[in-house]
Amino acid sequence: MSASRPIPTNLISGFLGAGKTTAILHLLRQKPADERWAVLVNEFGEIGIDGAILAGEGAYVREVTGGCICCVAGLPLRVGLNLLIAQARPDRLLIEPTGLAHPQQIGKMLTDEHYLSQLELRANLCLIDPRKLADARYLDNDTFNAQLRLADLVVGTKSDLCDAQDRQRFEQLLAALPTPRPAQEWVAHGQIDPAWLDLPRLERPSTTAVVLDAHHHHHHGEDDAEPASIESVRLAVGQRFVRRENQGQGYYSCGWLFAPDTRFSLSLLMQLVSQLTVLRCKAVVDTSQGRLVLNMESGALSVSPTRSDEAGRIEIIDSEPLDWDAIEQELLLTLQ
Repeated sequence: MSASRPIPTNLISGFLGAGKTTAILHLLRQKPADERWAVLVNEFGEIGIDGAILAGEGAYVREVTGGCICCVAGLPLRVGLNLLIAQARPDRLLIEPTGLAHPQQIGKMLTDEHYLSQLELRANLCLIDPRKLADARYLDNDTFNAQLRLADLVVGTKSDLCDAQDRQRFEQLLAALPTPRPAQEWVAHGQIDPAWLDLPRLERPSTTAVVLDAHHHHHHGEDDAEPASIESVRLAVGQRFVRRENQGQGYYSCGWLFAPDTRFSLSLLMQLVSQLTVLRCKAVVDTSQGRLVLNMESGALSVSPTRSDEAGRIEIIDSEPLDWDAIEQELLLTLQ
């Protein structure tokens, strides 16, 4: 990458479960062979899952975990971004905020004077699972609506699972947006067209800016601390696993990072995950059937192979505080 040429940069936003990581995986597999791409991932949970998945695709990945963008769009995010630019010198930069992230905050940071000569902002893609549009928790959520209003392209994901009502709600939602309205597309299995990354950005008046309500947010065990990056989560010598919790904006997460030689019984782990009544559960684990990604969202569990060689990890997110101790005991029973 030429030092004098700004890096084409895209924000890939979307609420929890919209399919952001799946879409980025597809983009990485479609990138030009002679280009180096980098991904900056911000996760709500303290244990990085998405970064571990993406790292298996040969991309340069940097994670900032444990918060929403309104909290991390400061020193942690800047440090992560600066290191990624300096070390990877990428031809393309993709930024995946947590599904609870407000895009205005990160957009403001990316357009400040420090990055003007380094980054060239391209289309902001907002991914939406139209099946969720019947749920008032999404439609009434300030962050969801901000992601939508600040998008240059809105992508309806999981089109193969959507019925006529889902499609109608999606069309009505976009038709109600103020002008200039974003472009819209549909995809199944995260098959984003790489050409969409270079769609023009919309010129919006400054009144489009969305003011964040002050939301009270607690990072487990640290009332005033900055969120940690994934590099700070480490196992002590002889330690088999470590657990980290987080909460904010009405959501709760708990994650476990395991020693590299930890192996799970796939059947027992699938049984446990399937029985969880939570918004989201993701895992990258070693099993008797190979290294796998487990993704359970809204009661639907998928299992797929991964080339990631990161240590095993599991993350759960829900809108209610859960008995993490009890879940941990059940989780340990799935170890081989």
